[in-house]
Amino acid sequence: MSFLDTFNQLHWNELKLSIASKTAADVEQALSARRLSHDQFLALISPAAAPYLEAMAQKSMQLTRQRFGNTIQLYIPLYLSNKCTNICTYCGFSLGNKIRRKTLSMDELDAEIKAIKAHGFEHLLLVTGEAPGTVGMEYFRQVLPRLRSHFSHISMEVQPLDQTDYEELMSLGLDAVLVYQETYHRTAYKNYHLRGSKSDFDYRLETADRLGKAGIDKIGIGALIGLEDWRTDAAMTAAHLNYLEKTYWRTRYSISFPRLRPCEGELHPVSVISDRQLVQLICAYRLFKPEAELSLSTRESAHFRDNVLPLGVTTMSAFSSTQPGGYVNDEFLKHTALEQFAIDDNRRPEQVADAIKAKGFEAVWKDWDNCYSH
Repeated sequence: MSFLDTFNQLHWNELKLSIASKTAADVEQALSARRLSHDQFLALISPAAAPYLEAMAQKSMQLTRQRFGNTIQLYIPLYLSNKCTNICTYCGFSLGNKIRRKTLSMDELDAEIKAIKAHGFEHLLLVTGEAPGTVGMEYFRQVLPRLRSHFSHISMEVQPLDQTDYEELMSLGLDAVLVYQETYHRTAYKNYHLRGSKSDFDYRLETADRLGKAGIDKIGIGALIGLEDWRTDAAMTAAHLNYLEKTYWRTRYSISFPRLRPCEGELHPVSVISDRQLVQLICAYRLFKPEAELSLSTRESAHFRDNVLPLGVTTMSAFSSTQPGGYVNDEFLKHTALEQFAIDDNRRPEQVADAIKAKGFEAVWKDWDNCYSH
């Protein structure tokens, strides 16, 4: 059994029609519910919910403060390699793009660690292109122990692996894995993933199941907003989260909201989501899953991130470089030859922390609960 069994019972066009048919009465019923059903979540992401955004935001803020207090967790991505054997039409690392490829050596990794630690980060997200021959298990066996001694929490966003691989990585210090389906539209997925292991829709979809069976502490899921209808992809993501929480109830979960950003290849969004609609989506997820972590990356502008953080966001990246070796050279923001996508919020870590404080919140650099568990 896996989410694939549940997914095969979901139908994209039926979900899309259901969302479009929601009424004001459906939205008001969802707003009055103590615990939302999946169908009530659909009401909150529907066009009918747009006039109720203020009410959604107020309830979202209340639920977030009850569960997470006035804290915002900060993390930084560390790109280990931009080598990739996949052809994905929306990604700067895609095999067909003529960019300079680089994989960090252990000496270069040590230099990146030193640069990142100088900014105070304790939460690290490891990111690579999908090139198992270069950045596969052998490489991860070298990298993880090296990082574990310096950081209190390590997440990964790399190619999907087998359950036994995840179990081994956990023994080396891995805490969390982020794996985004990109889009849950099976037919469209094929058009975006033209070559490589990522073209295997089912194997990618079942990655969270392998992680849950391995007993990972946290799983992050989501869809790349813009590839297909954002509301239907959100409905699929919510169904996925529902399944995971019921099946692997000891695991924590996070949802991210990556909007399609400019990159080498310049794919234009099929479904554009406005800032106001993204706020609606964030609040809908908070009302649906009050205990889930909601993460907002530097894909978004400083202005948007500062204003939306009180509404339900609990985790934010800061000072992100999407290219390998980007932190050693303090001028990395000026260079884009190796990057995966263009970031929008270019502020330094202390500036992000100051902005969080100005909103009445505390920037948290360390996951104390996780620290004590090791």
